[in-house]
Amino acid sequence: MTTRVLIAEDDSTFRGFLRTVLKGEGYDIREAAGGEEALALLRRESFDLVLSDLRMPGIGGLELLRASREDPYPPAFVILTAFGTIEEAVAAVKEGAADFLTKPLKDPDTLRVLVGRVLSGKSREREYLALKETETAGLPPEDLIFAGEAMAPVRRLVGEVAPTGTTVLISGESGTGKELIARAVHLLSPRHGAGFVAVNCAAIPEPLLESELFGHERGAFTGAVQARRGKFELAQGGTLFLDEIGELPLPLQAKLLRVLQERAFERVGGNREIRADVRVVAATNRDLAVEIRERRFREDLFYRLNVFPVALPPLRERRDALPHLVNWFIRRFSGMTGKKIRGIEPDAMAALKRYPWPGNIRELQNAIERGVILARHALTLDDLPDTFRAPLPAGQEGEGVLKGVEREAILAALKSCGNNRRLAAEKLGISRRTLQYRLREYGLVGDDRDGAN
Repeated sequence: MTTRVLIAEDDSTFRGFLRTVLKGEGYDIREAAGGEEALALLRRESFDLVLSDLRMPGIGGLELLRASREDPYPPAFVILTAFGTIEEAVAAVKEGAADFLTKPLKDPDTLRVLVGRVLSGKSREREYLALKETETAGLPPEDLIFAGEAMAPVRRLVGEVAPTGTTVLISGESGTGKELIARAVHLLSPRHGAGFVAVNCAAIPEPLLESELFGHERGAFTGAVQARRGKFELAQGGTLFLDEIGELPLPLQAKLLRVLQERAFERVGGNREIRADVRVVAATNRDLAVEIRERRFREDLFYRLNVFPVALPPLRERRDALPHLVNWFIRRFSGMTGKKIRGIEPDAMAALKRYPWPGNIRELQNAIERGVILARHALTLDDLPDTFRAPLPAGQEGEGVLKGVEREAILAALKSCGNNRRLAAEKLGISRRTLQYRLREYGLVGDDRDGAN
């Protein structure tokens, strides 16, 4: 995203000088010839930085600084001042301005360096605040995260490893709550006061992933108009969560291995070594032993990550937790939608308990969200997706019942999505790889007409 800068200066010549220098740095510039015009722009648009003359007709720089605080993420401020008003500029800094520049200013490098430093500090501040805001947003309580007898060993492992700095590898099917466990490790650790930074290694295009992880220097590649900190730097002092680690390309696996070994890295295009004071927690829904045999994952990296393995059970092995999870999601989505849903009808809960949950907790969350939207007073069977009303195959018992229901759920999802496997996997809340595995397991792989979908 382009950095946006507002220049509030009544001297047109000096304003033109500032504009020329900063446009050359790739910033998106807006200009105001007076305080009233600048205030109108501040209330209408969002800026990363304001360069404001301290004294302008009407509204001056100090008044603009105070007005900018109405924004939840106010811009950084640099005050422009003449030599005779430096004391006033210092007072503005005490009120929250990042710095000040004295006029006349003839050296463009002085402006470039100061603006770069201020924006870098503002970026760190915003990133940290955003991380702290999202760190616990929407998280269920600890008792709910570990609900169910099958989660008792996981709770014990998390309690043992969290206070240490040990690298953790969380494994489990898609939708089992691996990120929640990673956050629990962070929040129960001495690093809980710093950031929790999550990266989905499967969601970022390979050409961008290295920069996303390690950052880049200005000019490192086309479009790199300024230096950028990567996730490792953002997580300094805290925890970096690498989700879908099995999707990490082999070249980046080698670089990640070096960071884990040396506790240091370099930005893309840079040659300065940066120390990595970061606790790494990784997660995968792949069998990394198979990935190693297929030469898609480095064995040495696996052993660096697998120092303390934590395996999560699927939801079908946590059926005793279903009532707690369902009621939590009903309360959560009732609050989000402004509805007052009082609970769930017994036949609907029975349908949830016999369902095989190929998409695990993520699928449950999607089902309850849909149900809350449709429900009037309490969640009924009719409020749930069609897959929960599929009849059980006759004569099936025990595990066969679960497999039969799962098979019918997959068939229903495929039918409702026009046999599009990608859409069916999304509807079920599972990865397409998991869906393909289930199709083969249940003998449902016919012609691959939708193979590209």
